[in-house]
Amino acid sequence: MFLTRSLHIAIICSFVVPASAHAENVIQAAIKNATTPAHRMKSDEKNWWQERHESKSIEAKKNTWDIIFLGDSITHSWETAGKKTWNKYYRKRNALNLGFSGDRTEHVLWRLDNGEFEDVQPKVVVLMIGTNNTGHRKDPPKAIAAGVEKIIERISTKSPTTKILLLAIFPRSEKVSDPQRKNNDRTNALIKQLAKKDGVTYLDINERFLLPDGTLSKEIMPDLLHPKQKGYAIWAEAIEPSLRSLLAEDG
Repeated sequence: MFLTRSLHIAIICSFVVPASAHAENVIQAAIKNATTPAHRMKSDEKNWWQERHESKSIEAKKNTWDIIFLGDSITHSWETAGKKTWNKYYRKRNALNLGFSGDRTEHVLWRLDNGEFEDVQPKVVVLMIGTNNTGHRKDPPKAIAAGVEKIIERISTKSPTTKILLLAIFPRSEKVSDPQRKNNDRTNALIKQLAKKDGVTYLDINERFLLPDGTLSKEIMPDLLHPKQKGYAIWAEAIEPSLRSLLAEDG
């Protein structure tokens, strides 16, 4: 018995639609994870993340900050691999490092809600977050972008006068075709649109880390994720014109 064309199409669609619905459910679940504040503290003992959060919450309240760097391990490592460059560019400019190794967007949201941004009104926040959403959980770009947008909204609510320098998520993995590189690149295409919001400047400095063919060199990021000292120097030099402008240091 032969199927009619319309019946054949209907049978095909009966399989396609549920798959599409499932994909959308996966994206919505990922968006919920990326935008729901969450901490990384242990229930039975204090860990480094909690200790750093408590320390940074106290430090944040002790000064009137001009610049806050907010992010994950790449930002955290201004204190180690990037220390020489930090001292050159930021030590005398009233800058605070709120980078936490391993953080995803939801962890940054939690920190902002729980002490690190209370009564803190910096002139500029340099924000880069999302690569751990890609690497740890393989979040789709829409979810990561939603998390970044929620962070921007939270900063703007808590400190309306603060300007945000939103950086494209740095390249990871060696080749342009690597899945994690592609996921970050697709996320960057989405978060670029957030520059339409008041007070948000988007800056993509990723090409400065790459060879002409798009390869990420271990001379810049030995593990193909975290910059070494040379990478931090490139970072600071690349954002300096934008940062000076946002701080009104050129006037």
